[in-house]
Amino acid sequence: MTERGGGPLRVLLDGTPLLGDRTGIGRYTASLSEELASLTDDVDLRAVAFTLRGWRKLRTVLPHDVAARGMPVPARILRKMWVRSSFPPVSLFAGRYDVVHGTNFVLPGSVRGAGVLTIHDLAFLDTPEALPPSDAELPELVRRGARRAHVICTPTTAIADAVAERLDVDRGKIVVTPLGVDAGWFTGRPPSPRTRQRLGLPSRYLLFAGAPGPRKGLDWLLKAHAADPSLPPLVFAGPGRFPHGERRHQVGYLSDVDLQGVVAGASALVLPSRDEGFGLPVLEAMACDTPVVCSDVPALREVSAGLAHLAPYGDVDALAAELRAAVDEPNAASTAATRRAHAGNFTWLRCAETTLSAYRKATGTP
Repeated sequence: MTERGGGPLRVLLDGTPLLGDRTGIGRYTASLSEELASLTDDVDLRAVAFTLRGWRKLRTVLPHDVAARGMPVPARILRKMWVRSSFPPVSLFAGRYDVVHGTNFVLPGSVRGAGVLTIHDLAFLDTPEALPPSDAELPELVRRGARRAHVICTPTTAIADAVAERLDVDRGKIVVTPLGVDAGWFTGRPPSPRTRQRLGLPSRYLLFAGAPGPRKGLDWLLKAHAADPSLPPLVFAGPGRFPHGERRHQVGYLSDVDLQGVVAGASALVLPSRDEGFGLPVLEAMACDTPVVCSDVPALREVSAGLAHLAPYGDVDALAAELRAAVDEPNAASTAATRRAHAGNFTWLRCAETTLSAYRKATGTP
């Protein structure tokens, strides 16, 4: 615990994920910072970026009145130093704070104040060989951060339980802070003919939305898709390179508005991951009444709450059958209402409020 005076909690947030194209963690950090910034009676928010170049861009992507700080040291050097000690402390560059929040697996070096760490999933432990060279220290950094943190945040109970067991930390210091669904998803509509033409979308399609990677199960998806030639073609939306082939289309990284339309227009959204920490695309698809097919893994089972088509990971025949079932799913108003209501339970305000509870727990503040 840490001693502090009255007034709002002075919170220093790792805003590095806000720089560059935003995938899951970037969107989490952006939405969380927006909501925390609105809680002015409770939080005095600042953000810091750990990068030698480009940290000044942080000022342009933060909510109004949120100050930006930078640690002008290459991130790879900071990680090599922080895996051994708490030097250099983030306060050296960012000033005093009550709580420092590592939003992206790494708890910054700190010599005073409370530490809160978000661990989104444990993929870095399952397939360390898939980590890029710049993340070679990540497993040990996360282990060290988990030991140092006063509180750990996870997006699901499934990940909270896994973190407690596999990182050998007290389950009592883990707080579940579920992610939220932006309001725009509930008004999402299929893309217009002009947008379809611009993006090269087929009239019917199955959609994968996200970044490619070893744990995303794309090889499994391709085999299941090929097993049933009558299924609609696959569309991949996200940054990076996806597998080319017949009945496959890539639309690249999309704006929020375009992405909402592409998801709303899909016959089904498919998330065939080997593991996930939360699976936000599942809820976003439900919000705009798109059927969901995903792997039957703990976090996705928790988040989908019986409202998605689940297939055991790696079972090609099962995934092909669930894809067909989703495409053929009757368009029942009651089903749509149930899915939308479920997605509506997940808001970024709730995420911010549960995160604020984590800060108070870390500082011993009522």
